[in-house]
Amino acid sequence: MLRNRLAAVSAVVAVLVLALVAAGTGGATQRKQADAGNVVFLSTQLNAITESEGFRNTMVKGFNGSVEKIDVPLGNATFFPDRIKAESDAGKGTISLLGGVHGDYTTLIPYLQDLTDVAKHLQNAGIPADLFTLGKLGTNKQYYIPWMQATYVMVANKKALSDLPKGADVKTLTYGQLLQWAKNLKDHYGRPELGFPAGPTGLFPRFLEGYLVPGFSGHLNTSFKSKWSVAGWLYLKSLWKYVHPQSLTYNFMQDPLQSGEVMLAWDHVARISSALRDHPDDYVVFPAPAGPKGRAYMPVLAGLAVPKTAPNAAGAKQLIEFLDGISAQARTPQIAGFFPVVKQRLSKQVGPGLIKIAGAVKVQQRSKDALPSLLPVGLGAQGGNFNRVFTDTFTRIVINLESDINKVLEEQGAKLQDVLNAAGAPCWKPDPPSTGTCQVGASTK
Repeated sequence: MLRNRLAAVSAVVAVLVLALVAAGTGGATQRKQADAGNVVFLSTQLNAITESEGFRNTMVKGFNGSVEKIDVPLGNATFFPDRIKAESDAGKGTISLLGGVHGDYTTLIPYLQDLTDVAKHLQNAGIPADLFTLGKLGTNKQYYIPWMQATYVMVANKKALSDLPKGADVKTLTYGQLLQWAKNLKDHYGRPELGFPAGPTGLFPRFLEGYLVPGFSGHLNTSFKSKWSVAGWLYLKSLWKYVHPQSLTYNFMQDPLQSGEVMLAWDHVARISSALRDHPDDYVVFPAPAGPKGRAYMPVLAGLAVPKTAPNAAGAKQLIEFLDGISAQARTPQIAGFFPVVKQRLSKQVGPGLIKIAGAVKVQQRSKDALPSLLPVGLGAQGGNFNRVFTDTFTRIVINLESDINKVLEEQGAKLQDVLNAAGAPCWKPDPPSTGTCQVGASTK
């Protein structure tokens, strides 16, 4: 079922085209409403400086009320759940609206209002039913409303295409071909030209969790110590010889791409968008490579929720409907690099660069060997510790060059199990469903 729901995410992106659509045809219609008052909005999303400013100055323009956005500090995994739980414990809240990805909400069900009434108002918005189902978090109540979606892709300066391995196609690239391409680029230019956002607030952990390990092993937690996982880490160790050394400081790949420090990169679509918007003719965008077990990729669905302690729940619901309306949804790619959840065609204002990103997302999701790998689910405050297990594994194997990879995975696997146990988290895709807490293992089935 969840795989079918992920297919629905793909279907939404597939409708992005160049045609201009009038705001009065189809989509979410804006109901005439009273002044919504002030809505305090706590969000884990759109928190980079340019994104946050774009949200405040453009995305909520025209909303019949005021919006006070509180940005969750980048890299602080506990701030969001801790703030919500603290207000609940106090019996009085200051936050009226929440913005987060699917995994942010799975441990917060007791603190969230049922938004079934809002879902009914948005039934004609063109949001796929399966996305609404994800927002029910396995219950019969609507705990969050789909808001926007994204993923991670690769981007290359067009000059790098001349060094592609013979017979390679960027749309169907394999990890083996990426390794050869990176080697060719270093041989050609005399320095590493491949970059990853492995800095302090970069999203490199998502590459390890959603791309590398699943692509080589077929699963994540349940195959963490498998021979296929070992092969993936050995691959990354070989690849890193051709990765720009400043990658350990990069947080957003759009900057080193535009400065010319790297010619080839992987990152979240929102963190390459300015390069594509500013210089669309300079780059090509394409899916992440395929590993032995498939073309693993990580779809990202963000949603909007209302805490039970919201002082202005009515205004928050009005803001949800506004953000899922045609005007705000059409602005989403330009401001955030995310894409709409409503089935609406975007105007030419989106620009050729973002259309390129949309095309790469569509190809990635529709690939015959696509292997969706969800963002971590059910970890709550343990999210940062989960990421740390993978980054520490990376550091030990790839940076510190520890030779006994099996020993590293055994020790890190024990820490991973401790994290899952502390959260009581069941398995999530691409791991098979679990009864109770997900178990770290070596399964490759």
